[in-house]
Amino acid sequence: MANSFSKEERVAFEDLLEGFQDALVLSRNVSVYNTDSTMMERSNNTIWRPQPYIAQSINSTPGTAISSYQGMTQLAVPATLGFSKTVPFELTTLELRDSLQEGRLGDSAKQKLASDINIAIMNAAAGLGSLVVPIAAASGDYDDIALCDAIMNEQGVPDYDRFLALSSRDYNGLAGNLAVATRSFGNAKSEKAYERSFVGMVAGFDTYKMDYANRQTAAAGGGALTIDTDGAGTQANFLPQATSTSVGGQINVDNRFQVVTVSATTSVAAGDAFTIAGVFAVHHITKQSTGQLKTFRVVSVNSGTTMTITPPIIGATPTPTDAQLQYKNVAVETASNTAAIVFLNVNTASVNVFWQRDSLEILPGRYAVPSDAGVAVMRAATDQGIELVMQKFYDIDSMTIKYRLDTLFGVVNKAPEQSGILLFNQ
Repeated sequence: MANSFSKEERVAFEDLLEGFQDALVLSRNVSVYNTDSTMMERSNNTIWRPQPYIAQSINSTPGTAISSYQGMTQLAVPATLGFSKTVPFELTTLELRDSLQEGRLGDSAKQKLASDINIAIMNAAAGLGSLVVPIAAASGDYDDIALCDAIMNEQGVPDYDRFLALSSRDYNGLAGNLAVATRSFGNAKSEKAYERSFVGMVAGFDTYKMDYANRQTAAAGGGALTIDTDGAGTQANFLPQATSTSVGGQINVDNRFQVVTVSATTSVAAGDAFTIAGVFAVHHITKQSTGQLKTFRVVSVNSGTTMTITPPIIGATPTPTDAQLQYKNVAVETASNTAAIVFLNVNTASVNVFWQRDSLEILPGRYAVPSDAGVAVMRAATDQGIELVMQKFYDIDSMTIKYRLDTLFGVVNKAPEQSGILLFNQ
């Protein structure tokens, strides 16, 4: 082939792939679903991924017939191969006299593509994670992380494979607490915190330091917003359903979101976190109230009085369906036509994200790049199946070699109620 790769370039690509895999810090801690390329092309790169079932039990006596069997509603969310990232660059025949150029540019491309994947995962957790833990002070205490553990435990999130990614300043604040509060000779935890600002496992979370983090601006919606939580209406009694019927027949329904009507949405913005007076979180399995107000996130503002939130308010009152009983997530202990909305992000701050592995999912994609079209092609995949494609083409007119590195993937937050954000200085 006219544009085949040299042995040196192939070795460099193998080194690049190894470094690319090492840089995928966040993606190693989410679940992976490998898709079929043909099916994805025929479905507009979208596939519906199932959410966990939540079953209900009843009292039963052996030998006595069960009076009624419950219908089980399988909820699902759409996942799309929505990220097509490319790093293109070119080298002239003069620049190629420095053989190190290719390696340096390849390292830069690898770093950027890995960063794109990590950021996509962080955005999925930071944008939709509905478990919100606001801390009044700056980072620096075990109790801060323990509150993330508590909010997950109270709502029945699995107690394994939990992860927490903190901004550098917040992570170092926690490391500072370990370095001082537990410092002693021979204490490995204290020594690592002092020497390397290393935290490790805290309160059931594997912790990671991010060199970038999203910023959540202070809520500007004001303190007089209200919402109707009267049980007789639909505001606090969302109906989960697997499908709905339209002109074209049955279509899947994304039950992560609910459009609610409030007194006003002036200055409310996507990302705002809030609680509703009298609306308490329940344990998703036992359905017992936790005694803590349920936290919600604004996904979008639709009009002057409506906005989309996550999760939906499923109070299962007054005459609940099987689906509402199964997926009930709140106890409306004080229903009101004018329940107060209280925003939690009162100051602009870095967004620290925490999640259970199965709540976030990455979908590796694949390009069908021809290898016999005059362009040299190399491809390889990480352990998770994320593919990296490298192509090279020589332009005889300009005497330049064009390179491009590509990756195709999707990220989805399947369970916003199993992921959340930790905000300091609130």
